[in-house]
Amino acid sequence: MTYDVARVRGLIPSLGDGWIHLDPQAGMLVPDSVSRAVSTGFRTSSFSHIGRHGAATRSGAILDAARAAVADLVGGDPAGVVLGPDRAVLLAWLAESLSSRLGLGTGIVLSRLDDEANVAPWLRIANRYGAHVRWAEVEIETCEMPSWQFEELIGPTARLVALTAASPIVGSAPAVRVAADRVHDVGGLLVADAFGAAPYALIDIDELNADVVALSAPSWGGPQVGALVFRDPAFLDRIPSMSLNPYAKGAERLEVGGHQYALLAGLTESIDFLAGLDERARGSRRERLEMSITSLQDYHDQLFDHLMQVLEKVDNLTVIGRASTRIPTVSFTMAGMQAEKVAAKLADNRIGTVSGVHGGSRLLDALGVNDEGGAVTIGLAPYTTRYEIDQLGRALGALE
Repeated sequence: MTYDVARVRGLIPSLGDGWIHLDPQAGMLVPDSVSRAVSTGFRTSSFSHIGRHGAATRSGAILDAARAAVADLVGGDPAGVVLGPDRAVLLAWLAESLSSRLGLGTGIVLSRLDDEANVAPWLRIANRYGAHVRWAEVEIETCEMPSWQFEELIGPTARLVALTAASPIVGSAPAVRVAADRVHDVGGLLVADAFGAAPYALIDIDELNADVVALSAPSWGGPQVGALVFRDPAFLDRIPSMSLNPYAKGAERLEVGGHQYALLAGLTESIDFLAGLDERARGSRRERLEMSITSLQDYHDQLFDHLMQVLEKVDNLTVIGRASTRIPTVSFTMAGMQAEKVAAKLADNRIGTVSGVHGGSRLLDALGVNDEGGAVTIGLAPYTTRYEIDQLGRALGALE
């Protein structure tokens, strides 16, 4: 049995809106089971998991279940899972907590591929305390990030590397493990942003050798919740606490304010949904995730090949980057047309895409694309079909 996209589509009610959704970078569509879990969570949980009331007990159980689910998603330890309203917020708190390690005379390595959430907090700390910033660059033609440069960039004074697991704009997936091994040799840390990688790849925090992995649940159809996963949970007790609770321990030390328990219930359900993408999947949740995501990858490999063939047939269209290791996301430009106009024309055909990146894109700036009108970004999702790709091709071909 192959990946059953029709079955998956039947689990997502919003697909009935008549649109073709090729904009997962703006958040994948939410499965019905996730919506129901959130609704149930609002009805049955409390605003705190502290206390003897039954609703508080249920809130505590929801919190524990969410940590366990996120840990399964990356092969980590639930004790190392920090939860919050958004990954960008959590990364900002992490940067504040680590600021004492990033003072004058130290170095930070950032990446042109990264989303701004894993760049801006580290730049603020560097500017405040005088840490030296170096940039990992991409090859202009392919948008690949050569791993040989990490040997030069990550010197003896380097204390942190912030690196995406996969670009949500051009799809390139850099060699995170190479950078992690190098920075560990000099006593530093690596923070990997998996915003673009989930759910396209089975993330393994040990294989990445990352100290922290950042996640955003909307990337795979979950609610507005972010997470940081620490490979060594004990590290949380060795860094300054950001919590308003002076007695906070472990993950709670980076959790500022209360939790939205109903959304955490939806977070757990969204990961269970990923684990069930392949109805043949059996075993533990981690084992089911491995089988389902592998099945999704096989499906996406074929569909992405078809997408690239369709794009190549469109006159005046230029694909940005051709990385050999990637996720099924691609950006393109059309000669003589602003990206916003292309996206608007596609929207007239009820095809959703992303034009421009909220807060800008350092990658597209570095490539000179934004100077020429920007780029349109499209991506595959677990519910994307070959028919939808063909419709995209027809709409692009009709553009003047």
